[in-house]
Amino acid sequence: MVFYLPESIEAAASLEDMTPRQIVSELDKHVVGQAEAKRAVAIALRNRVRRQKLPEELAEEVLPKNIIMIGPTGVGKTEIARRLARLTNSPFIKVEASRFTEVGYVGRDVESMIRDLVEIAIDMVRDEKANEVAEKAEQNAEERLLDLLLPSPATARPQAQPENPSSEDGERQHEQYLRTREKLRAQLREGKLNERQVEVEVREKSFPAVEITSAQGIEEMDINFKDILPGLFGQRTKKRRMLVSEAMDYLIQEEENRLVDMEQVTRTAVERVEQSGIIFLDEVDKIAGREHGHGPDVSREGVQRDILPIVEGTTVNTRYGMVRTDHILFIAAGAFHVSKPSDLIPELQGRFPIRVELHSLTVEDFIRILKEPKSALVKQYTALLETEEIKLTFSDEALEEVAKYAAAVNEQTENIGARRLHTIMEKLLDEISFEGPDLKKKNVRIDEEYVQKQLADIVKNQDLSRYIL
Repeated sequence: MVFYLPESIEAAASLEDMTPRQIVSELDKHVVGQAEAKRAVAIALRNRVRRQKLPEELAEEVLPKNIIMIGPTGVGKTEIARRLARLTNSPFIKVEASRFTEVGYVGRDVESMIRDLVEIAIDMVRDEKANEVAEKAEQNAEERLLDLLLPSPATARPQAQPENPSSEDGERQHEQYLRTREKLRAQLREGKLNERQVEVEVREKSFPAVEITSAQGIEEMDINFKDILPGLFGQRTKKRRMLVSEAMDYLIQEEENRLVDMEQVTRTAVERVEQSGIIFLDEVDKIAGREHGHGPDVSREGVQRDILPIVEGTTVNTRYGMVRTDHILFIAAGAFHVSKPSDLIPELQGRFPIRVELHSLTVEDFIRILKEPKSALVKQYTALLETEEIKLTFSDEALEEVAKYAAAVNEQTENIGARRLHTIMEKLLDEISFEGPDLKKKNVRIDEEYVQKQLADIVKNQDLSRYIL
């Protein structure tokens, strides 16, 4: 199972204003080709926006049109789903369906994917709320740190009545204290006090060892130990000496936790999961097929039947309350080399009405993958070596040659799609990466001749290429 925490919305326009064509355009910045798959997810996304504008009664009846992506590995199935989630700022999780077919598998049931999705949403919303209160938290932390650096004297504020002669001394002392405090504030902001030490009261995170045995798992048990045993968790404090820079970070985090309303975070996160969650079911072809009465195949149909109610729409019990799965978008994916989508049980097939085929990558696709995406491999390697003042440039002929080698190796050995470019590029730049810090000539140009010199022998030797590429 792989977790992805979505980044901030990358599109300039808000999701509501984005047409399917604009959504595809955003996906094009990161994934090359596969127009049919992008079109399908763009329509599914747009239908979510349309549904939110319907009357509540009708909106409840409009179910998401789940998608099955059919295609070999490394052609962009996962990347399309992941970028879609980032674009919409939706909670997203990738789950390998085949993990539930493992012989002797003992662990959490298929509902765990919903619980994990809720955890991801909680982290997302908490981060958003923390960003909203970041400025206030920093101000509060700064004041607390100044109190530690310059404790307020007992006479800092004049307590005497105006007619009392000692009140003037108290006022002067208070003014002097404030001036000193402002000087310290300026030094603190300039980083001049970072090496000083202060004594901060920190909460001890000591939890008693409690062993719980339950067939349903801890997620099913609606127990909150903090409520049952108040004062046992997180209430004890101790004083710890730390640098001012460390203390500032600690106090900011503590203030953020204090300012963020976790009840509101939980409500928002659960709602976001229910209304815009995306679950990517990978390797779904591995659970396709009916029972044959022997070997690991016995569990395949059972796994499909376990997944079915979640895809159909059910209520899952989580530590944050009940979560409905009716409107979560499921995107299934698989190579389907041996099996085919029609080998899935009919009930599950019916819950994935949209099927799109992703095509194997060509030499032209490889060239575009190397150059066009925002985080293209060429841009990554150029930036990495630039950290050591090495200016790396590639000729168009060199990139074309790299693409040809990637396509050739995919044909000769296992076809792993675009991932082959990673292995090819690593081998191509192995010498430069190793010698980089010691190179006297900092301008390095990769041309067609250099590519052939580095890769030709390995690609020709198929036995060797199986191990290296």
